[in-house]
Amino acid sequence: MKRVKVGIVGCGNISGIYLKNCTQTFEILEVAACADLIPERAEAKAEEFNIPKACSVEELLADPEIQIVLNLTIPKAHAEVCIAALEAGKNVYVEKPLAVTREDGKKILELAKAKDLLVGNAPDTFLGAGLQTCRKLIDDGWIGEPVAATAFMTNHGHESWHPDPEFYYEVGGGPMFDMGPYYLTALVSLVGPIKRVTGSARISFPERVITSQPKYGKRVKVETPTHIAGVFDFENGAVGTIITSFDIWSAQLPWIEIYGSEGSLRVPDPNTFGGPVFVRRRDAKAWTEIPLTHGYAENSRGIGVADMAYALSSGRAHRANGEMAYHVLDVMHGFLEASEDEAHYDVASSCTRPAALPLDLPHGQLDK
Repeated sequence: MKRVKVGIVGCGNISGIYLKNCTQTFEILEVAACADLIPERAEAKAEEFNIPKACSVEELLADPEIQIVLNLTIPKAHAEVCIAALEAGKNVYVEKPLAVTREDGKKILELAKAKDLLVGNAPDTFLGAGLQTCRKLIDDGWIGEPVAATAFMTNHGHESWHPDPEFYYEVGGGPMFDMGPYYLTALVSLVGPIKRVTGSARISFPERVITSQPKYGKRVKVETPTHIAGVFDFENGAVGTIITSFDIWSAQLPWIEIYGSEGSLRVPDPNTFGGPVFVRRRDAKAWTEIPLTHGYAENSRGIGVADMAYALSSGRAHRANGEMAYHVLDVMHGFLEASEDEAHYDVASSCTRPAALPLDLPHGQLDK
């Protein structure tokens, strides 16, 4: 198997798990270089994970052997780095969201199409054992036709633990743009694309105080809604409900539940790769835990990058793709616009449900 060389831009908090999996789990990947605006960060990651080169972004993009740029920068830099990578002739895989604005999201996809390059986007958690088991149960008819779904992501924000929490409260952050991609990507992969949304959103606390190190005591102005409640219609007719919030200290809510004509499915945390998965069919007296049907129950961030590498090698479609990522971005903006306009938003974009993963894949491989 010819390995696909990857260059990583952004060596912050999330980069460690990507580097671990891209260097140790997926045999098709070879991390050739890493870069960061703070050179010491890149140098530290290169040493930790035995990466041949820590360099500037410009040097990384100029390397002719790198085929995929893994963009792990903060959201407001996603579009700039993606466009630079595409202009340099590189395929690009970017952390969520695809971009902050729809306009930038479209620019990324249009440029990739013009240059015949691939765009991939986190989250790739829907390729993990938990959500792939849910996908198989739905596809095999265990709950019949999906008629409704609920999703809840509630906590009190990042300022108590994250070393650099400011961007979570900037435009392009907030609970919808930070965590909404996990929930909406899971729902789109399980039920299908979304055609209409409405919602209500607010900034409950106009200022946050950082209580983590090293920025303890710093005050952060909140620029984006921190509690969003949305209602949406899937193209297949099912009705969804979602709440994402950084304003709730505690709650007792499921992550995701999908309700069908023949039963109900309790979906695991879409920010993880494992289970548990529960089903309760219409005549059952209790919920039953279902054994996981697929691999990758551990933290497998980077599986979407590996899937893109297989797509580059074989010509098949990749699963965590730009079309679905843009659809999720469009939907998220729709919730905020619907709240501002006190109206419904008809979603202009759509996408195809990505193919399910095959059963019985050898660990570290994604094609039989």
